[in-house]
Amino acid sequence: MEWIRLIIGGAFLLIGLIIFVVEIYGVFHMKYVLNRMQAAALGDTLGLSSSLIGLMIYSGLNMTTLKIALIVVFLWFSSPVASHLLARLEVTTNEDIDTHAKRYDI
Repeated sequence: MEWIRLIIGGAFLLIGLIIFVVEIYGVFHMKYVLNRMQAAALGDTLGLSSSLIGLMIYSGLNMTTLKIALIVVFLWFSSPVASHLLARLEVTTNEDIDTHAKRYDI
């Protein structure tokens, strides 16, 4: 049973690491700030969730698992809201948003 938990937990941690690498590539590859924010927001939410689920599997069923699950739920709610607020700030303060929207088909 320990080996199964080790393999499944390691797989989730590896998936989280791969998602973080793809996120970093997306953030540095895209040119417009809203596209970068989307890559960062999606990568953070999915990568952190995968990594924390892997840690939950490693930990087993105890109080630490409950705490990590609450952190995952908090991140699922807070990360998209924060990204939306930052994107909304960019849209309201950027006077050239129409030129960027036409160029990137937003």
